[in-house]
Amino acid sequence: MAAEADLDLVEVAAQADPPVCRIMDYGKYKYEQAVKQKEARKKQSQIVVKEMKMRPKIDRHDYETKKGHVVRFLRQGAKVKITIMFRGREMSHMDLGRKLLDRLAEDVVDIAKIEAFPKVDGRNMTMVLSPLKEAVTARPAYVPKHERPRPEAVEPDEAESAPATEEPADTKKAPPKVTRAEGG
Repeated sequence: MAAEADLDLVEVAAQADPPVCRIMDYGKYKYEQAVKQKEARKKQSQIVVKEMKMRPKIDRHDYETKKGHVVRFLRQGAKVKITIMFRGREMSHMDLGRKLLDRLAEDVVDIAKIEAFPKVDGRNMTMVLSPLKEAVTARPAYVPKHERPRPEAVEPDEAESAPATEEPADTKKAPPKVTRAEGG
């Protein structure tokens, strides 16, 4: 029957008893499956993890700057891994790093939740924040430069109706010429 219809006989379910076969155009079937997979990949979102590194003795202004970066990353929908790096004797004051991470988590509680609580990993202490869905702002779609709207150009009629200057254009004085004195 498949040969008469100029189609393919495709085994759909080999495990069934008896096996299930279907008469179809196999090339068209493979194409449709590829299109479905492509659509599924398009709808799938990539999870991006950004990292922000700090020291336990970070200055107030530096902390605010880094916190601003963390907020920006979270609003873009990325997870943020915060790493506190300890050196030398700072290792005996791990509580400073814990306080810093707790302070940051409290500062961004309205836009993020703690996904991985602070833990020590060698000389570093890390914590992972993930954005709340309502805090993520949609990024505008990228528009190539050649497709962006251009600013409005001045119409020729408007240029002619511009207010006149004090002197007519042809009677303006040319700027004085500057010449160099030769010799030394």
